[in-house]
Amino acid sequence: MGSDRRSGHGRPGAGGPVSASPTLAIIIVSHNARADLERCLGSLAAAPPSISHAIVVVDNASTDGSVEAIRGGWPQVTVLEPGRNLGFAAANNLAIRSTTSELLLLLNGDTLVPPGAIDALVRTLHARPEVGIVGPRLVSDDGQPELPPGGMLGPLAELRRSLIGRLLAAGCPPVVRWVNRQSRRELHPDWVSGACLLVSRRDAEAAGLLDERFFLYFEDVDFCAAVRARGRRVLVTPAVEIVHRRGRSWHAAPEATRRAYRLSQIEFYRKHRPRLVPLLRAYLRLTGRPAA
Repeated sequence: MGSDRRSGHGRPGAGGPVSASPTLAIIIVSHNARADLERCLGSLAAAPPSISHAIVVVDNASTDGSVEAIRGGWPQVTVLEPGRNLGFAAANNLAIRSTTSELLLLLNGDTLVPPGAIDALVRTLHARPEVGIVGPRLVSDDGQPELPPGGMLGPLAELRRSLIGRLLAAGCPPVVRWVNRQSRRELHPDWVSGACLLVSRRDAEAAGLLDERFFLYFEDVDFCAAVRARGRRVLVTPAVEIVHRRGRSWHAAPEATRRAYRLSQIEFYRKHRPRLVPLLRAYLRLTGRPAA
């Protein structure tokens, strides 16, 4: 995986844990998103979780000064530099293997964490022994909720989410009201967004960590499926709200991000719905969106 250089409070030596005994590791994967990352770290520093924790940033070969900014402004944060862009799944796995915490929080760098949110997620997970993964209500900067997660993805589920998402973005009043109602309910979907996902190390390791075939996108759905396959449940709690400034990767590098999405989509179908892969490839070609 290339070099594994550390800063902050990490122990020296490849593979060493980044903190002696925190209960929680907050893991943030970042690539050329310095401004978002600094805002995210600022929100964590402004009201840190009361639970013992370590913050680990995996920098996927950024060229925007992200690493220097963290080292200069956030000495309490451990930085892992694999030396190349590993993608989301592999970078998270690198951080997981470099920590020893009981709990793992996968957190996007384009999120803002309100005071008490992480502690509330931890309390929820501890209070529900049947739950393996818990996620929050995700909202935009202006407080509008994201489309909540739902059932396992397949052609119909993807089409449904795409249509609802477009209507939501267009401000269609019935859809906006429905999404608001759904986002305020406690849900047991098949997956939660990797933008903010809390899981115990025991469940993460039992599931085999994140599947590194997914460079970007679909890895959260696949990971939740692996946890559910072991009899655990997935929970979204509306009692916890996290701000997600989503879509910034699309704006920064739309073509590369679009291609990464299609490649992960094909890998997801190859793993979970292999008979549909030829149809998916044909559909992508017909619509002018081939993955390769």
